[in-house]
Amino acid sequence: MNNDWEHFGEEIKQTIQDAIDTKDYSRLNQMVSDTVNHAMDCVSAGIKNGGWYRDPKTGQPLYGNTKNAGNRSGAENQRYRPVSVSPRYLKGTSVKIGGTFLAATGAVFGLTSVIFLIITLIGSVITAFDVVSGLIIGIFAVAFISFAVMTYVGVDMVCTVGRFRQYVSVLRDREFCDIKEIASATGRDVRKVLKDVKKMITKGWFCQGHLDEKESCLMVSEQAWNQYTALMEDMKQRKAEEQAAQRKMQEEYDRLSPEVQKIVQAGDEYVRRIKAANDAIPGEVISAKISRMELLVDRIFDRVEQNPDSVNDMRRMMDYYLPTTMKLLEAYEELDAQPVQGENIISSKKEIEDTIDTLNLAFEKLLDSLFQDTAWDVSSDISVLHTMLAQEGLTEDGLKK
Repeated sequence: MNNDWEHFGEEIKQTIQDAIDTKDYSRLNQMVSDTVNHAMDCVSAGIKNGGWYRDPKTGQPLYGNTKNAGNRSGAENQRYRPVSVSPRYLKGTSVKIGGTFLAATGAVFGLTSVIFLIITLIGSVITAFDVVSGLIIGIFAVAFISFAVMTYVGVDMVCTVGRFRQYVSVLRDREFCDIKEIASATGRDVRKVLKDVKKMITKGWFCQGHLDEKESCLMVSEQAWNQYTALMEDMKQRKAEEQAAQRKMQEEYDRLSPEVQKIVQAGDEYVRRIKAANDAIPGEVISAKISRMELLVDRIFDRVEQNPDSVNDMRRMMDYYLPTTMKLLEAYEELDAQPVQGENIISSKKEIEDTIDTLNLAFEKLLDSLFQDTAWDVSSDISVLHTMLAQEGLTEDGLKK
């Protein structure tokens, strides 16, 4: 590639000199175009090469995957042994070299174009300005713009490779990393790092690179990506199941009468307040008792929602038991918050704890009574089943036909 650049450099130099001597500029524009196209071809070849070291004779990668390793001899497999079976990163060596040549060539020939442009402008001012002078000025102006773009592209490529290597150094041997961590470690803006990472994934510099749905985490291995996608699928399935359960509960709730809905809503509010009181009161013993109460009250109102006919059994609980329970819990919270625990405070707290035990027993009995109809139905079904089995002679003491 160095020989090619030297050849093109000498040819452009000679062509420019010939154009000035003969005032024939027909080949000058074509030569500039050829130089730009050749530089782009070299860069394109570097990108296709991918930055992997290649055998100078065969052009095959010395590092990479082992897709065709089974078709090689033992010596060849040793020669082409990869650094890792599934490479995560490209080295970017070819891209950096291509960018360097692109920037250097653009700078040299761009400067040359500017010099000849200035000379032509001065000559046009001294002599009469004609069509030929205008054409020459236009050619050098186009050449300067082309080489300026070439220089910019080359510098950008070199800088991008440098940033890529910084990102890889932050990742080290990890399979995933937060974008914010990369931005913090490199001192760059998060949005710019994210833009870079997307570009590098698209180009294949991160061989197994992926971003999560929120574009906040970079994964550089297929294993990490597969684990992430499996987790996301599981979360989506769970969310769908939860939404289906909530819709079913809402449908069941909508079928309840306004009176039952009002009681269920009040019950849910009491459960919330009991939980809040439990969170505010420290102590393992009292916390266990209040947690038991919270569970019982929640189950009672769940049963009322399932069996609306039992709403009449909830009158006393709604009018007296639960309001009194909340007063006791609030009183206990106030007593327990006192900095000095005197005899009266300790005695009052003990009485409230004992009362909570009594209330829990009452709530257990109420919950059990709400299942009385179910118990009767089950007992009746079992009795009928035993009778039928006995009549068919399918029990030990059954009747024989």
